[in-house]
Amino acid sequence: MRLSRSFLPTLKETPADAQIVSHRLMLRAGLVRQTASGIYAWLPAGLRVLRRISQIVREEQDAVGAQEVLMPTLQPAELWKRSGRYDAYGPEMLRLTDRHERDLLYGPTNEEMITDLFGQSVSSYRALPQTLYHIQWKFRDEVRPRFGVMRGREFLMKDAYSFDADYAGAVASYRRMMLAYLRTFQRLGVKAIPMVADTGPIGGELSHEFIILAPTGESGVFYDGALEEQDWLGQPVDIDDHASLEAFFERMTSFYAATDEKHDEAAWAGVDPSRRREGRGIEVGHIFYFGTKYTEAMGVSVNGADGQSFFPEMGSYGIGVSRLVGAIIEASHDEAGIIWPDEVAPFDAVILNLKSGDPACDALCERLYQTAPDRLLYDDRPDRAGVKFADADLMGHPWQLVVGPRGAAAGVVELKRRATGERTEHSVEDALSRIGLGS
Repeated sequence: MRLSRSFLPTLKETPADAQIVSHRLMLRAGLVRQTASGIYAWLPAGLRVLRRISQIVREEQDAVGAQEVLMPTLQPAELWKRSGRYDAYGPEMLRLTDRHERDLLYGPTNEEMITDLFGQSVSSYRALPQTLYHIQWKFRDEVRPRFGVMRGREFLMKDAYSFDADYAGAVASYRRMMLAYLRTFQRLGVKAIPMVADTGPIGGELSHEFIILAPTGESGVFYDGALEEQDWLGQPVDIDDHASLEAFFERMTSFYAATDEKHDEAAWAGVDPSRRREGRGIEVGHIFYFGTKYTEAMGVSVNGADGQSFFPEMGSYGIGVSRLVGAIIEASHDEAGIIWPDEVAPFDAVILNLKSGDPACDALCERLYQTAPDRLLYDDRPDRAGVKFADADLMGHPWQLVVGPRGAAAGVVELKRRATGERTEHSVEDALSRIGLGS
């Protein structure tokens, strides 16, 4: 994309109502614009980030056997009346009536709808297990939306739901999803620590929140630093073997990790002091087993091997896709702007032409740009070098390909790594290779 022709409206001044870093930087870097309280339009660069996150989430869901569907944003109120949650959910639910006086709601979550869809199509234990997911917009009418996309009213979320014949199967589905989440966050380039969460009246320990470390986080966190060193992508786990899943889960849960609400000083004392980590964190995902709560409430049963019907066991698994954009920025920024992890950045690199109109600079920049115009942003504006450097740092591109008259004359490109500030000079081929665009 050529910056001179793009819709990337950066701001020099911070909007007065932006209270936290991610909100300020998302507005200043031209990722989003507010259209109503707690509701945002995603501009081209922001949408590219959303899509990259969604694709990684999608690939890891598929890898553990989950199947993608797409459920509507509007749901019949009748489904929620069947489950008993329609009146109990509270004012966060946006209720509406269509022209035929039918009650609808803008879905805040999808347990009722997915249970009904499952019940319409599955009647035998032979079709189990099933795990279905989608990535869809949701709406919760927060009384005081704030902090930009971190606590907005409309948000993009991946939610998945598993259906199993028994508790053992539900545990296996839960562990598969735990693995998928750990691998997802590792691929996103963030440290998301799984922490045991409340399970409510169901009890047990099959509920985990995934917390990204950030100074502005909502919760205090305590965890074993060994969790940061784990390579979940490299660990061989057979997702179809219960023993392999159990070994993985036992290893993961062997490391201490807790929010301040569930912090256990006695257990904390048993962690090697050199590995104790404390800080604050932002929740970006939650996985939860809830048994037959919805299948029973909605009368969804299947026939068992013995001819008797039973209610399938369920679990739900959510990732806040749009929330992740803000959380990543909260965890990865400096005074100059965003520092995107390579895996989610809207562009792999930005080309900075320090002297637009100079034949040698223009030719070298064009040569770089044509190698991957869909992955590179070319700052071809006739602005001063300082403006271009400032905007490049603000927008957080992982790499900057800097072309000035001296380098262009020698066929040399200066390569700057945004995260470290390191600057080195390279040939065109070597520079492209270092950012993953070489032939």
